[in-house]
Amino acid sequence: MTAEVTWLILLMISLLAGILSGVPVMLVISGVPLLVAVAASFFGAFDLAFLLAYPQRVFGVMNNTLLIAVPLFILMGVLLERSRVAERMLVNVSRMLGGSSAMLALSVVIVSTLIAASTGVIGATIVMLGMISLPALLRAGVPPRLSSGLICASGTLGQIIPPSIVLILLGDQISNAYIEAQRNIGNFAPDPVSVGDLFAGALFPGLVLVVLYAVFAVVAIWMLQPAAPAGPALPPDAIDFETGDPGLWLLARDSLPPILLILAVLGSILVGVATPTEAAAVGVAGTLLLTAANQQATSRNFRLFMALTAFAAFAIVLLKGLGWTRIDLSGGVDLKPVTFLAIALSAVVLAGILMASLQLWHRRILGDAIGSTVQVSAMIFGIVLAASLLSLVFRGFGGDEMVRSMLTGLPGGAVGALIATMLVIFLLGFILEFVEIILIVIPIVGPVLLESDFNPVWFAILVAMNLQTSFLTPPFGFALFYFRSVAPKSITTKDIYLSIIPFVVIQLIAMGILVAFPSLATWLPSVLFG
Repeated sequence: MTAEVTWLILLMISLLAGILSGVPVMLVISGVPLLVAVAASFFGAFDLAFLLAYPQRVFGVMNNTLLIAVPLFILMGVLLERSRVAERMLVNVSRMLGGSSAMLALSVVIVSTLIAASTGVIGATIVMLGMISLPALLRAGVPPRLSSGLICASGTLGQIIPPSIVLILLGDQISNAYIEAQRNIGNFAPDPVSVGDLFAGALFPGLVLVVLYAVFAVVAIWMLQPAAPAGPALPPDAIDFETGDPGLWLLARDSLPPILLILAVLGSILVGVATPTEAAAVGVAGTLLLTAANQQATSRNFRLFMALTAFAAFAIVLLKGLGWTRIDLSGGVDLKPVTFLAIALSAVVLAGILMASLQLWHRRILGDAIGSTVQVSAMIFGIVLAASLLSLVFRGFGGDEMVRSMLTGLPGGAVGALIATMLVIFLLGFILEFVEIILIVIPIVGPVLLESDFNPVWFAILVAMNLQTSFLTPPFGFALFYFRSVAPKSITTKDIYLSIIPFVVIQLIAMGILVAFPSLATWLPSVLFG
């Protein structure tokens, strides 16, 4: 065993011990590699000159405009949680479906899918589902374990259905890994892999997972309750909204705005008119309008102005798409009537966003949302910078070459290496968050695997589906923590842990379907982006 291998083993053991000790992960990922590198340098096993590249890596991370989308999508999720739109949708969808136990479970999956496509943030989703739908599921006779597993699993759909923070971070790492892999095999002009590719590639696999969840929940309830009467719908007082309007109108009123928000954010990325960062900024503006309009003390006139602002924004997009807002400067400024219309619409949009922001700030919603966004974003970017240092030290010990030789030496060639990588990611999900797994594993194994014939988009979506299990697997699954905070004492922690087993199996089945049918992830990106 060489000295480098010995120090690498020491590095891995120290990292695992530090993570399990409860020390903040960012400090562990950055501090342990630095201490090990300095200690190894005294024995001549590490060249500290490698660390001179770290400032440039930090600059590259903070200069990456793609990562700006991360805090913007987080802000969207926090604001939507304050708007209570998801609660409205859950109540009205369950009423429209009849309120039986099976249909109530189906409404949980449907609403979770819509929330996932709106924000990509799971914490508020699981807490909301646990507070609103769990009592109704239990009253309808759905077993506690099935109810718990359904809420935890449905709440994590935001990690695979775009827009998703997982896909944004994966897109950045997969792009770098793919470029490095192609250079290693002599291709110095590879086709780029964008976050838009991953968003398009994740759409169908995410919907497959939704269908599997829904089918399992409905079939399981029917098998467990073959002769049970229809359970009660969510009670009218489950949430203190007005209930005098017809059910169809309530459903349209509460579901149409988030659907339009999904179309504005995800649609603008998929049709190629906006980058993920630009689309996230548009999403924040739309979420401000939606949150302000859904406050209980908001007047009817204010809500109408928020709606007018949203329609004005869509009108601007339509005019731009038709090319009518272009100003011809070749022979002087030629201002057409449609130009003044676009200026007027822009003024309405600006006024609406300003009014919504002022109202939310006055009610201390916007300030709290910004504070929460800063905290979560700081944690993510801190881990990004820490993982960059870990990757640098790992390469300084020659770990990348060791991983390459180990993966290429596995039986089965590239397929065997892929299976081993997926197994490692799955096992790491028990003790690490998705951010650390992405930033530690992908830079190491990505270049090796992507030197083969694997499609980078397909590989990224497969990794994303694997990472989704990390939110459900104990002891550190975030979904389990969130659900535990709102679950009644009658549902024990053991019940919660056992409840997620069938849904983890479903996720593995969905991964198998994606392996069998790679076109689920590659067809839509090829159609949209060539």
